[in-house]
Amino acid sequence: MSSTEHSTLRHTALDALHRSLGATMTDFAGWDMPLRYGSERDEHTAVRTRAGLFDLSHMGEIGVTGPGAAALLNFALVGNIASVGVGRARYTMICRSDGGILDDLIVYRLAEQEFLVVANAANAQVVLDALVERGAGFDAQVRDDRDAYALIAVQGPESPGILASLTDADLAGLKYYAGLPGTVAGVPALIARTGYTGEDGFELFVKPEHAVQLWQALTKAGEGVGLVPCGLSCRDTLRLEAGMPLYGHELSTSLTPFDAGLGRVVKFEKEGDFVGREALLAASARAEQNPPRVLVGLVAEGRRVPRAGYPVVAGGAVIGEVTSGAPSPTLGRPIAMAYVDAAHAAPGTAGVGVDIRGTHEPYEVVALPFYRRQK
Repeated sequence: MSSTEHSTLRHTALDALHRSLGATMTDFAGWDMPLRYGSERDEHTAVRTRAGLFDLSHMGEIGVTGPGAAALLNFALVGNIASVGVGRARYTMICRSDGGILDDLIVYRLAEQEFLVVANAANAQVVLDALVERGAGFDAQVRDDRDAYALIAVQGPESPGILASLTDADLAGLKYYAGLPGTVAGVPALIARTGYTGEDGFELFVKPEHAVQLWQALTKAGEGVGLVPCGLSCRDTLRLEAGMPLYGHELSTSLTPFDAGLGRVVKFEKEGDFVGREALLAASARAEQNPPRVLVGLVAEGRRVPRAGYPVVAGGAVIGEVTSGAPSPTLGRPIAMAYVDAAHAAPGTAGVGVDIRGTHEPYEVVALPFYRRQK
């Protein structure tokens, strides 16, 4: 990478530390991020069996505060944010007026009149602009907090023990999709029990100037149980095995939540109007009468890896399209998520393949997720 290219990318507070660890860096949504430190497979396996440490500081944090904050978010997003309790979080989406998905989000309620909206890095500006625009007339402030936070995730079965050794916060009482303020290794943090790996784990929101101290403390605390630093590459294979959608692959402005099989996030029963309501009501009715393509799992019978955009075929006809594909370290075979016609979506449907450069490779249709952790 030339010095010009290096300077145009944004860097997290942990940039020098990643380089000192020998990370392979990549441009991700305008950020210079670690792709891997060594073997992607080893990093993936560490998260499934022990623990992994991720820098997610590229994610887009947006603060929404004020007496009208809950009402604004109820209007701007498809979920019922006003019903989220203080200290809890909710997975939701922001849609266009035509029902197309602008982004999927996690919203944390930090206080009665204070929310933290976390958007995908590539969509952070779009979400911020939409919230500012939709906030007109509400007694609330929308704030770009992307520079106010570094975000470090520790994920995997050993993560509760690692974090417990560094904090006196009540981790045992912290439910999935909840967050609480606490101190970790002497650093003030929002401790959230969330993640994108299919494993138990935590995401720690801290000031950028505290990121290195926290990363080093977590690294030291995890030494005895096999914690390793992990890049974005294994994060992708982990979320794929867990059947979690990725914006730009399983989600886009050309799909409504109902098209994506995630209609459950749309709460028509909430009080008041919300952006996209009419279009989403129509999409919901359409989906009931004429089922859209269904997001399914595909497991290869051979070794060739399907990639996003490859056609899914049956009986010589195209019946769908791959949205994400990769070798699965846990299953030991290539896997993919794909939208396919409802007639071919049932697990075990015979005769389904993926057109990989002109060859129809046989695939087994399975229910998502591919992997579910043992509780």
